[in-house]
Amino acid sequence: NDSYGRHFQHLTILGLSLATLTFIIGLLADLTLSTKLFRIKNVLSVTSAPMEVLISILYWGLKGIDETLVLPDWAPRIPFGADFSFHAAPSIALILDLLFFSPPYTVSVLPALGISSGIAVSYWFWVEECYKHNGWYPYPIFDVLGTAGRVGLFAGSAVVMTASTLCLKWMYNRVNVHAQDVKNKPK
Repeated sequence: NDSYGRHFQHLTILGLSLATLTFIIGLLADLTLSTKLFRIKNVLSVTSAPMEVLISILYWGLKGIDETLVLPDWAPRIPFGADFSFHAAPSIALILDLLFFSPPYTVSVLPALGISSGIAVSYWFWVEECYKHNGWYPYPIFDVLGTAGRVGLFAGSAVVMTASTLCLKWMYNRVNVHAQDVKNKPK
């Protein structure tokens, strides 16, 4: 709690913050019927949903390989309910919101890669800034990998987040085109 960056050193917390902001703006848009707030929520969703999918993939994937890559030995283990709410529920909720309550993504590959790369580079600089002050990384994997490995991890994460964006866009089209076909089917 007293370290530089506090809990905001963790991608999980940054993702939860963005997801929460996305849902708050969405709730306000629903309550006020403000088209401006709906647009803001939908713009945030293009970043928050793929980012939460990335966080889920990274966290559960690394935890499945070796839990000490994401949780230091000295840290208390997270009960499953809390773990699920931090590392799976946000992506599930954002995916459901996208599929059933949002307009389709209009972002294409290059802008999606630009957004994902911008987030990856920004987070990398933030992690290194926190390391300068604290002398340790928020996730043990960053120490294990070394500098070259971290570059690869952040670059790979940008690619996975981009792929998540495109996959979500594809899922939206599959779900909503099918729903439209059912709706328009003669009775």
